[in-house]
Order: sequence, then structure tokens, then C-alpha cells
Amino acid sequence: MYARHLTIQTPEGIVFPLRLAGPVTRFLALAVDRACVQILSAAVSAALRFLGVISADLAGAVWLVGSFALSFGYGIALEWLWQGQTVGKRLLRLQVMDEQGLRLTFSQIVVRNLLRPVDALPAFYLVGGLACLLSPRAQRVGDIAANTIVVSHPRLAEPDLDQVLPDKYNSFRAYPVLASRLRRRVSPREAGVAAQALMRRALLNPEDRVRLFAAIRAHMQELVRFPPEATEGVSDEQYVRNVADILFR
Repeated sequence: MYARHLTIQTPEGIVFPLRLAGPVTRFLALAVDRACVQILSAAVSAALRFLGVISADLAGAVWLVGSFALSFGYGIALEWLWQGQTVGKRLLRLQVMDEQGLRLTFSQIVVRNLLRPVDALPAFYLVGGLACLLSPRAQRVGDIAANTIVVSHPRLAEPDLDQVLPDKYNSFRAYPVLASRLRRRVSPREAGVAAQALMRRALLNPEDRVRLFAAIRAHMQELVRFPPEATEGVSDEQYVRNVADILFR
């Protein structure tokens, strides 16, 4: 039976608890994605009716290629472009990740999607559902082969940051374009980590506190880098405060 949570430790020693998505939630997301594929297939079919007037054989060949491209290309394209999410996964707040918490590679996305027919056997995703229930990481066959997991991002209540953010000038707000980009690129889980670090900072010993905020700052800088004049003289903890202020206020 799968565990509901998975704990991943980064090389910096920071521990991230992840909530694994269960079979029911994943099936609902799959149903939404199947509906999207059906809608796209209907649109392609309608367009091919005009081609069929010219050549029925050509229209049939295009339909076969298009059906294959939609069946597999839909998941591959969206999971790659949307960082592990499809329309169904976005609606259900799910995300595909590398099982070690690393960035997904294109080959992982291809493998997990090409093995969907195996998970769908013999009907209603029975193989995939059983594998998901029996796997300790809630992985279907495609996930096991691709070394991926599917996590759930619960909706986060906005924390009372007035308790942890001092009423002082935030130099990041002088760059609204970069601030907007930061909001788009930071995931709910990453925003939650920053907020929890600020709210629980007094519980950490000094060494862990310094290391934690340095790691969060380094990660946020990889997502969006503000110019030196906005970050000069800003401590790691204040940097995270500024980021949280942009994300939550």
C-alpha cells in the first residue's frame, strides 16, 4: 500500500514533505485529459472532412497519424511545457516530478506517456490502478519505468505574514516585471516552503536557520534574478522575506 507522503532531502540538507496523489485523484485528472483529447479529436475529424472530398485515402492516413499524435503527444507536450502538468492535473492540483525531487527530463515524460497503454490494460486502467495502490510511492507502471512520481499540491491558506514581515521597504517592488515573473514561476509548494521557513524560523538553531535561508535564496534566484542594486546588502533571510511579500501580499 502506498504512503500518503514522501520525504525528499536536498543536498543542502533541507527536507521537503510531498503529498503523493492517490489513484482516485489521478483517475479524475485522467478523465479530464481524455475529454480534452476527445474534443481535439473531434475538431481534427471535422477539419479532415474537407480533405476527404479531395482524397479519402489521404484523409484516412492523416487521421491515423493525428490520432496517434493526439493520444501520446497531448500528455508529452503539456507535461514538458507546463512542468509536469496537463489540463486535468492543473485542475486537480497534481504535478509529475522526478522521484528524487529533481527537474523532469524530456525522456522521463516520453517514457511515462508511451507506457499508458500498458497501465490501461485490460480496461479502465486496472493495471495502473493496482500498481498505484501497491507501489509505496503510488507509481503506475509508466512512473516506475520513468522514475517519476505524481504529487498533490493542496490549496494553501494565505499565512498571516504581517507577523513575520517587517513594515519596511521591499526593494523588489521597484521591478514589477520581475515581481510578476516571480509569481508565475514559483509553485505553490515553493511558496509554502518560504512562508513556513519564515514563520518557524525561531524554532531553528542558528546553523540550520542560516543554511535554510541561504538554500531558499539560491533556489529563488535560479527562478528569477533581480538586479544587484535590489539585492546588495540584503541578507538571505531578508531576501526570502521580500520574496514572500511579493508572493502573498
